Amino acid sequence: MRVVQADNPWLLKPDLLKEWVSRHLPAEFIPRGTVLQPDERVCLVIGPRQAGKSTLIWKFLSATQRPFLFLNCEETAVREWLASPAVFLQDFHNLVDPAVPLFFEEIQRIPEAGLFLKGLVDRKPGMWLFATGSSSFDLEAETRESLAGRASRHLLLPFSLSEISKRGSEKSPILQEQYIGNEMERMLCYGGYPTVLLSKQPEKELSDLVEAFIIRDASDRFQIRLPAAFRKILEFAASQIGNLCNYSEWASLAGISNDTVSEYVQILQDSHIIRLIRPFVGGKRAELTSMPKVYFIDTGIRNLIFGGFQPVIKRPDQGALWENFVFEEIIKNIHPMLDSVRFWRSKAGAEVDFVVEHQGRLAACEVKAGDARGKISRSVRNFIEAYTPELFFMVGNKNYSNQQIENTEIRFIRFIELGGLLRDWVRK
Repeated sequence: MRVVQADNPWLLKPDLLKEWVSRHLPAEFIPRGTVLQPDERVCLVIGPRQAGKSTLIWKFLSATQRPFLFLNCEETAVREWLASPAVFLQDFHNLVDPAVPLFFEEIQRIPEAGLFLKGLVDRKPGMWLFATGSSSFDLEAETRESLAGRASRHLLLPFSLSEISKRGSEKSPILQEQYIGNEMERMLCYGGYPTVLLSKQPEKELSDLVEAFIIRDASDRFQIRLPAAFRKILEFAASQIGNLCNYSEWASLAGISNDTVSEYVQILQDSHIIRLIRPFVGGKRAELTSMPKVYFIDTGIRNLIFGGFQPVIKRPDQGALWENFVFEEIIKNIHPMLDSVRFWRSKAGAEVDFVVEHQGRLAACEVKAGDARGKISRSVRNFIEAYTPELFFMVGNKNYSNQQIENTEIRFIRFIELGGLLRDWVRK
């Protein structure tokens, strides 16, 4: 009980509530695109460490100006208290008003976390339930089946450019344009993690993040047997963003088996470090490759591992970096459960960078870091002729007039526009 009171000082002194909440919010809060809408289910926010999951919930609850109970599940005493949903609820009702919301931090630290939350929801306690977890590996393994129909899941990733650009909305159009350009350059180098974004030492923050993942998550939580080989796989992925993954080649270079490579790549995916995307087939026999492409969730982490932090214009890998950046904007602006992103490559060699599918509808995207000059490549035309997507985005640094090929609208857009246009298309 002393641990709970220490983490919730308002229990003893209600007038401390406002100050207590404010201590958990950053000096500058940047609004996120993720919107929490609590109901009778658990509001579950997952994602990589330090992406802002807890801050999102603290901000939402602070706006209600109501007390809530915060439970840090990394505390041994808290985990012991949460052994039984029935006993916990009885103790909780003796402690505070039964309508007070509950906020579980790092819920996956509880043994059988899914069954515990299921027990709370099934008892219909009449309160809002919030929970965070750093790794989808733990949460999916322990909660997905138990919480079917009992949780609203929100994947929170590092900031997108469309979220960051809101900080400059009060500026004049010229200054806002300059601000967005500067932020985009910074994000290409250092990524979008909140602590990195607001730091005067972004490289140090990124280094701390990567080491925390490798040392704490990989070594301790995932019990990596070959940490040196694991680091090599991470480096291979960072050096080959936008390319096909050749597990056999990686296994040979790292001195491990193909199965171990597959295991390590899955851990990197579950921890929201990388994402593999599969080829879009669509029933056409001309597409032949089954190997996935690899991208990083955050360009900053990728550049720390491989590539460095030189300005984009001076980088030999700028084309791959822009492509990875667009991939990030796509996954941060579509639904992680309902929508998919893939790439297209035909037997004849035609390629399209990204294909987004939403409930049977298609949109495609080609990245043109240079000046596309309003031109449409043969690969784009081939894909449109084969699949007739609703929209085809040509993403670059300049706008050109929209074009139409049969029933497909082709839009030449700037990088800053992609996130908003994708969200609008998904919501149609």
